[in-house]
Amino acid sequence: MLQLHYRETGQGTPLVILHGLFGTLDNWQTLARRWAEAGHRVISVDLRNHGRSPHSPEHTYPAMAADVLGLFDQLGLGPETTLLGHSMGGKAAMRFALDYPDRLGKLIVVDIAPRASDMRHQDAILDGLNSVDFTQCDGRQAADDALARHISSFGVRQFLLKNLYRQDDNSFAWRVNLPVLTEQMADIGIEITGTQPFLKPALFINGGMSDYIDAEDKLHGIPALFPNSQVATVLDAGHWVHSEKPDEVFGLVQDFVGM
Repeated sequence: MLQLHYRETGQGTPLVILHGLFGTLDNWQTLARRWAEAGHRVISVDLRNHGRSPHSPEHTYPAMAADVLGLFDQLGLGPETTLLGHSMGGKAAMRFALDYPDRLGKLIVVDIAPRASDMRHQDAILDGLNSVDFTQCDGRQAADDALARHISSFGVRQFLLKNLYRQDDNSFAWRVNLPVLTEQMADIGIEITGTQPFLKPALFINGGMSDYIDAEDKLHGIPALFPNSQVATVLDAGHWVHSEKPDEVFGLVQDFVGM
């Protein structure tokens, strides 16, 4: 169990936020501030091997869920807490809900289903990140140039470059534990299973232009593990629903938590 880095703002009903793969808690800060202003105690978390949280050779969902449990204990979070996770963070949140159901009041999962995900679409990103030679890299532009040879999307590169930081010796590095994530990428795509379903309320939010939640997931995969769940589709949004349609995601979460 690792002691996770987190940022807390606001007072009221606790809402814990878990980011996705290659992300950090900063990805959710605009919405976190809005939910805090709306009356919630918002705790944004860097998952293991990401952001400012510790690195570990293990990157599994049971380990991530145990880390989050440690944070719940550290902060005294009770069973009224809502846990929200996006993508990889959504699978970690599902694992937590299934393993520690008594610690949660509600679950929110953003654009991911329990089924296994094919992670080969991450190959170009891994190739790009691993291609950056930090003995030669003198800043953000040099890193972007190296990434661009593998990743054409400017938006994806800008997202990844949020992981770039300057070390104490003035050299640059990635905040993510790239060797471990590269080695264990297939495990990040594994199916989330459970012997007992999570019976409390759950909200799944998916982007209308994303295929991370499909019709089969809505009919069978999600209800099998989360029978008291609903799926809300945000039209004209892809996988990064919260950054593409923040007002819609803010409203859906606010309505669900307030129910």
